[in-house]
Amino acid sequence: MEQDQLPGRIYTFHFIMLCLSNALFSASFNMLLPELPAYLTRMGGEDYKGYILALFTLMAGLSRPFSGKLTDTIGRVPVMIFGSLVCVVCSLLYPLVSSVGAFLLLRFFHGFSTGFKPTGTAAYVADIVPSTRRAEAMGMVGLFSTIGLAMGPAIGGYITNHWDIHIMFQVSAVFALLSVVILVGGMRETLQDKQRFRLSTLKISKTEIFEPLVLAPVIVIFLTYLSYGVLFTIIPDFSTYLGIENKGLFFTFFTAASISIRLLAGKVSDKYGRVPILKISTITMAIGVFLLAIAHTPAMMLTAAVVYGVSVGMNSPAITAWTIDLGHPQHKGRALATMYIAMEAGIGLGAYLSAFVYHNDARFFPVTFFCTAVVTLMAALYLLFIYHNRRLQIMWRFVHMRAPVPIRRFLP
Repeated sequence: MEQDQLPGRIYTFHFIMLCLSNALFSASFNMLLPELPAYLTRMGGEDYKGYILALFTLMAGLSRPFSGKLTDTIGRVPVMIFGSLVCVVCSLLYPLVSSVGAFLLLRFFHGFSTGFKPTGTAAYVADIVPSTRRAEAMGMVGLFSTIGLAMGPAIGGYITNHWDIHIMFQVSAVFALLSVVILVGGMRETLQDKQRFRLSTLKISKTEIFEPLVLAPVIVIFLTYLSYGVLFTIIPDFSTYLGIENKGLFFTFFTAASISIRLLAGKVSDKYGRVPILKISTITMAIGVFLLAIAHTPAMMLTAAVVYGVSVGMNSPAITAWTIDLGHPQHKGRALATMYIAMEAGIGLGAYLSAFVYHNDARFFPVTFFCTAVVTLMAALYLLFIYHNRRLQIMWRFVHMRAPVPIRRFLP
């Protein structure tokens, strides 16, 4: 048992503070997203709007091996603090850049924030909660992140419309700074035998980039989050095509559905195992995307949003907990970094391929969504027919490692 774990307890002071910090962090960078395209356009960079998300995601992915190693060496809290501080600095610098190139470079470095903060957060949660309630805890942390995701754009839009976008940047920095204050004042380090930071710590070997023990979650999260990239790329255009003025309405329904199921899904995952809940979530996700392929009314699209949101709410806590279960106990950061790299690769590839297939032609909406549903279904097929046959091999690895986790409950 980790030093900070208490049998059966989740909702400790440190856990609640961590959830609050996560909500503020999520709100900080998400409040920028709806306003940055127009801000870049006023600079003359309307042809580069696609890079706003792409560059951010690219840096997040590139920084994962470093955040994973630092999480396992210097500690969880410093990594979380660094990720939040990046948001503070970048939010304050956006008003100072005056060229498209400088803006895109700043956006690239802003990706350090999500490359670091979630890795440290998930490892910290794994340290302080019992393994038998790990998915429930991940669901709660994800719930607060989703609340921040939902509140951030609304707050940012309100401030920009009633005052000025520069004020919005400052508020974003304040939110991130409050996240740092909570981490500094309310959290204590959980990593045992932590090391002092040295420049040599940043040297990454090949074995530190990928954790082979978490190959199964990596495959599932890559295939499922590809749909995430597709939806974030073309749903705004699809909403306009169906006559929905509010382009964010789909994501409002999606977020509400995701929030409603997270805690229950986490508890079910802890009781019956990660793989069973992931089988259900991946099939549900494929159904949600397929409903988009046949949607021809706003009501059908919003129904698909609810189904997809439920699937993500089931999927997210289970797959994060599964990654920690399978990873080496001393390399939680590496395992989580590997998972997040796969997630960002899926989002990025999905965004690219959907733009390529859709090609700004409404006739290709159905085929884009249908192809995405097929890829998502592949994750379910992997869990149903391929991963099951590797059960004894994975069990042997855990026995060989003598991992202090009740692994049988997490296998199919």
